[in-house]
Amino acid sequence: MPNITLEGPAITDLNKKRALVQLVTTAATEAYGLPPETIVVVLKENGPENVAVGGVLISDR
Repeated sequence: MPNITLEGPAITDLNKKRALVQLVTTAATEAYGLPPETIVVVLKENGPENVAVGGVLISDR
């Protein structure tokens, strides 16, 4: 059972979130040759105050 974790900014639109996990699931089923029921997708949403690039918080950029 493949586990796929996507990390990034929050997606507030639930329909966009649904579309994203469906696209990822479809790609994984094609790549692994497994049924969609075996693919687990986890979204980890990080606010800009919790991510830094080059030692600077994104919220401060």
